[in-house]
Amino acid sequence: MTNPAHHADPAGPANPYVRLAAAAAEWDELHPRLTPEGLRQLALLLAALRIADAEAAGRAALLAARLLGEQLPDRFPGESRLTATPAHPDAVAGHLGFSAEDLAVLVLDGHRMVGPVLGEVRARLLAAPSLGDAEVLEGGCDPYGPGLVRLHGAGGLLRLPAFQFTADGRARALVREVNALLDADHDPWGAADWWLSPNGWLDDVPERLLDTPRERHLVTAAELLTEGE
Repeated sequence: MTNPAHHADPAGPANPYVRLAAAAAEWDELHPRLTPEGLRQLALLLAALRIADAEAAGRAALLAARLLGEQLPDRFPGESRLTATPAHPDAVAGHLGFSAEDLAVLVLDGHRMVGPVLGEVRARLLAAPSLGDAEVLEGGCDPYGPGLVRLHGAGGLLRLPAFQFTADGRARALVREVNALLDADHDPWGAADWWLSPNGWLDDVPERLLDTPRERHLVTAAELLTEGE
């Protein structure tokens, strides 16, 4: 059953950012109801929202919100009340802990690290030291090669946690070995959380054990984790 609270826009339907955030909160229910062309247009507008300046982002948000109203009139009525939102702090108002950026993550990045719980995990993992794909290439490593944790950061830009690389830019063989056990190619956020969170079996944060006498214990810990699944 749908949560009735989802159907109330707390900042009013005039704010397009609230509509986008509300769509993120209900994405599982709403996504199948969008036409393929509607989803394609929404993706284009959300991509523009990410890279545009404040004024252009407001226009993209308005058009994306109107598109949702056209595709889902029973869920998002009152399209005529929508107005372009000026560039002030309230412009990016959210809904139930979701934001317009969360909708962009769902539509463009294809993962579910959004909302009041997983969104905080996403922010924590992205706050760790990381490298962009260009920086990894400069170090002589393929950022799109197998066995590396690849995360989408602000604006959808690719970020690779820095612990995966040596000081001279080479990918650590042991990290790739562990990442393969963690299935980092298919679950990069889960793998990143394993590396960057306290581990009870290791009694430490795994990435801190790199370049220490205990680093081979990382392989054992990852094997134990996968054996338990």
